[in-house]
Parts: sequence; structure tokens; C-alpha cells
Amino acid sequence: MEIGAQPRFLRSGELAKLTGVSTDTLRHYERVRVLPQPARSRSGYRLYPPEAAERVRLVRRAIAIGFSLAELAKILRVRDSGGAPCRQVLTLASEKIARLDRQITDMMALRSQLQTIVAQWSEQIERTPPGQRAGLLDALISPPARKDEHE
Repeated sequence: MEIGAQPRFLRSGELAKLTGVSTDTLRHYERVRVLPQPARSRSGYRLYPPEAAERVRLVRRAIAIGFSLAELAKILRVRDSGGAPCRQVLTLASEKIARLDRQITDMMALRSQLQTIVAQWSEQIERTPPGQRAGLLDALISPPARKDEHE
């Protein structure tokens, strides 16, 4: 598609610099359809409309808060065709919060488990003469029995 002088279109490098992404990222966004295919100059350069910068910023921010490119492609397709995907966006964001809550719970449990292991390893290191193996990683295979298990 041939573009005239007005309005001012941006080449890939200009859009990339303006939005803080690489030109490869812009091409990837086109492939996954979160950024519309740009017009081309006579010499084949991509020519993006000025509003493409807002689209790229929207995509970057949505990715940063947990949306996938596939999710964004579906949402933006609806929006670009005049639809209102707002409820879908809210549902997806709510699901992301629930997933984060589960991950936080799992991470806290892992932290607690690691604290216990480090405490056990510290005791083992204190009982191990300098220069000898304490077998810390081996303890992960068969952890030592707790005191209450022998009674």
C-alpha cells in the first residue's frame, strides 16, 4: 500500500526507538497479530501510523501484568472489529490474580521448606570436620529423620 506525506508514518526503527522495543519485536507482534500489518513504502519499508506507538505500549504493559500475546491477539481482534472485550479482559485479569495467589502460597511453602533444610545443613556443617564432605545434597535424597519420628 502506498502512503502519501500526510499523516507522518513511522519506519520500523523509529517506532522501535520510540517504544523501547526492537524491530524484531515489532515484526513478531505483527506475526502474532497484536500489531496490525503496516503499509509499505515503494522501497518496501514498513510504515506504521502514529497510533502504532500506543498499541505497542499497550501490548508491553499488558505483557508486564501477565497477559500472553495469544490472549492479547484475541482481545485486540475483538476490539479492532468494533467489539467490547472488556468483560473478557476483566475475567482474564481476575484469573491471573487467582493464579498469582496460588503461586505465592506455593512459594511461601517452598521458602519454609528451604529454611528448614538450611537449618539442618547448618547443623550438619558444624558437625563436619573442615575439609570433609558434609553430604548436604545427599540429604535431599533421604532427609534425616526428625526427632519425633523415633519416639
